[in-house]
Amino acid sequence: MGKDYISAKEVVERYGISYSSLNYYTNLGLFKVKKRDGNARLYDVDEVRKTRVRINKLANMGYPLRIIRKMLKAF
Repeated sequence: MGKDYISAKEVVERYGISYSSLNYYTNLGLFKVKKRDGNARLYDVDEVRKTRVRINKLANMGYPLRIIRKMLKAF
């Protein structure tokens, strides 16, 4: 059973976030680059989906991203 990867472009298109937001999330450590293919960053599909759901839930509750990062690292 192999890992499924998604490119940064696909993350932006699939989840409706901007490329700069994806970069910011990656720099904060919310999304982790799992593999590189040349200059392309590849993310684990399941991890991105689960993390995005958690981020949305916590953001809707009013938490800022820096607190969300700490909360996600606790899990």
